[in-house]
Order: sequence, then structure tokens, then C-alpha cells
Amino acid sequence: MKNLASKCCFAIGIVLLLAALSLVVYNINEDKQSGKRAGKVLSVLKDEIPTAEPTTSPIVDDLFQQYEEAAAPTEPTVEVDGDPYLGYITISAIDIELPVMYNWTYDALKISPCRYKGSALTNDLIIAAHNYSSHFGKIGDLHSGDSIVFTDAGGKVYSYEVMNIERLPGTAVEEMEFGSAEDWDLTLFTCTLSGQSRVTVRAELADQ
Repeated sequence: MKNLASKCCFAIGIVLLLAALSLVVYNINEDKQSGKRAGKVLSVLKDEIPTAEPTTSPIVDDLFQQYEEAAAPTEPTVEVDGDPYLGYITISAIDIELPVMYNWTYDALKISPCRYKGSALTNDLIIAAHNYSSHFGKIGDLHSGDSIVFTDAGGKVYSYEVMNIERLPGTAVEEMEFGSAEDWDLTLFTCTLSGQSRVTVRAELADQ
């Protein structure tokens, strides 16, 4: 009887191990496929986006601003395979350069990082991505002072400096959008391996 129980336990252990290995293989393959898809999109974007100098803060005339309502920002996009892309992001410190899709969905995140909310034009851009190693899986390795560059679909280049890295609960919507202490010009986030938290990188526009 004991031998039978031992054999059953052994068999169950083998099945669970094979299931775990299958999941690992699936995730590795999904990571590679996502990296390839993002690479293809990035190649098209770079061909379509004009080259421009880094963006500097505009000089604001407060006198006229008192009487004129600011126009709503309009963002250029480039369409690739039927999806609009906002531009692409470059993070040299972790050796990634990726397209950023304008609208986020769970299916879209399998292709590339996506705009979660906000805009580079209004200094409140939030970009989400999966934790694939080819996407945002390494953003937790960034340090204060590291550079992040976002090039929009019109060719404008926004240079940011990493200021803070934190982990937020998956339910912390307001903290993600507004920050725990202040607003941020750029936020990047991705899930932790457990899926319970979000690795969150905060950045500010660098002095030009």
C-alpha cells in the first residue's frame, strides 16, 4: 500500500514538474515572439518618423496666457499593421529600444509597450509593458540619473532622467497616475513576476 502511495506521489510530482517546465518554455517563447514583433514595428517607425532635435521647454508669455486658453494637444501617430504608434522609447542603460503603441489593450501589450495614460506634450506620459526581458522586464535595474529618451511620431525627442523607482500594488491606480508625493513627467511600469505589484519608474525631463 505504501509503495502504491509512493508511486502515485512520484507520478503526480513528475506531472507537476512537466507542467511547470511547459509554462517556462511557453513564457520564454512568448518573450522571444514579442521581442521580434516589437523589433519589426520599431524598424517601420524609424523609417516613418522624421529626425528632429531634442525638445526644449517652450518660453511661455504669461501676459497672453492669462487671456488665451491653451489649445488641446494633438499627438502625431504612425500606423503600423493597422495600429497607431505614438513613437519609440530608448533606454540605453538596459539596452532596449521599443515602439510605443498609442492605445493599450492586453493583446497590444504582447506586441509592444503601450501608452497607459497622458502625453509627452503635457508632461504626464505613462507607459506600460509586460515584464518580458525584451520589453520592460529589466526596468527595475535602472538607477537614479539613468537616461530615458522618447521620440514621438513627429520626430520630437524628449530626454528624461530617472528620479525614483518604486513598487506599487496592482490596485494603486491613483498612486500610479499621480505619484505618492508629486507629479512626474514620465512613468514606466510593468508587473512583477508574481503579478501582484507593479515595478514603477518615475522620471523628469532632463535639462536641455
